[in-house]
Amino acid sequence: MDPYINEWLNLVIRFAHLITGIAWIGASFYFVWLDNHLQTPPKTKAEQGIAGDLWAIHGGGFYEIAKYKLAPPHIPSTLHWFKWEAYSTWITGFLLLSLMFYLGAETYLIDKRVADLSPFQAILLGIGAIVLGVGSYEALVRTKLRNYSGVLGLILILLVTALAYGLTQVFSARGAYMHIGAIMGTIMAGNVFFGIMPSQRALVNAVAKGSAPDPAYGLNAKLRSTHNTYITLPVLFIMISNHYPMTFNHSANWLVLMVIVVITAMVRQYFVLRHFGKQKPLILIAAVLATIVLAMAIAPPTAQLTKQQEQHVISDKQVLQMFQQRCNTCHSEQATDPVFTVAPAGLSFSDIDTIKQWAPRIKARVLDAQDMPFMNKTVMTDTERQQLAHWIANLAQQ
Repeated sequence: MDPYINEWLNLVIRFAHLITGIAWIGASFYFVWLDNHLQTPPKTKAEQGIAGDLWAIHGGGFYEIAKYKLAPPHIPSTLHWFKWEAYSTWITGFLLLSLMFYLGAETYLIDKRVADLSPFQAILLGIGAIVLGVGSYEALVRTKLRNYSGVLGLILILLVTALAYGLTQVFSARGAYMHIGAIMGTIMAGNVFFGIMPSQRALVNAVAKGSAPDPAYGLNAKLRSTHNTYITLPVLFIMISNHYPMTFNHSANWLVLMVIVVITAMVRQYFVLRHFGKQKPLILIAAVLATIVLAMAIAPPTAQLTKQQEQHVISDKQVLQMFQQRCNTCHSEQATDPVFTVAPAGLSFSDIDTIKQWAPRIKARVLDAQDMPFMNKTVMTDTERQQLAHWIANLAQQ
């Protein structure tokens, strides 16, 4: 595909995914907040079948909100359903995944240093992983395990951990992370399609027929909605993770991901409990401390030059030559890379002063995370990285 067309498709689909995702997550968070803030209604409302009500003010107006224990006596002429936010988010997400990691499998999904796959094999493994992950979740949530949230949660964490480890053994680090995100996002959309919407339709049909709704439908929808609220923050992290290679390019990247999944779920738990009026700051403090410990655990070692190493630091001219050979296929005013036809982030390393200016960022990407050159397309050697590390360390000491 023409790189220019690819960039426009990427922009349009990514922007649409962002907009629909905001709409879905916003509605989801709002209804969880709403459900957790309902108060015992006055007797007159309780006699009408209302289980809880809430007063709010927003945008210069007062709102009175009521939730029925099961359903109202009659279905109103206008009933708002919340489903297309979820469906459109999943559709745009899958289109973006297909554009980036399937049509661009050789660029973003396949890392020959990890596994020598053909594009067809990589795509098959990717789709298979999504089907396996979502299918396993659906099988588990339909059993009696749904009544034991702690046990089910532990099993699901172990399942995601196994998938994360397996995917990091066959895909690029970026590709593995994004497929875990795709599995979680598909589970969320599946909860709407397979659980929440059928339950809501059953409730509406029961009211329309004049029969008493089965409480099990409402409980099923609430269970899946609860699962979605805890999955949301891990998915949001994965969506932005490609900007932070210190996480996905770590040697234990699968474990790093799972730690972050747990931390983000803890943060969500804090706010869910707060909705109920339960202040549990220790949960948030634990999440912050866990983040600090993780950052320290995966931090790269600080380079310290010996006197002998200082004497053999390569020259500025040699560094410039290295960048011309290893980096300037992308990072130059006349990029020659077939995919990155415009210098990423607008960075052109055409002179030594620019390289020195960006030395800290170069260290983070080329030496610490080692995700640049991208997929090591220009085959930068370990010796060259070590030479560059010594040059930057010497630069910092000047």
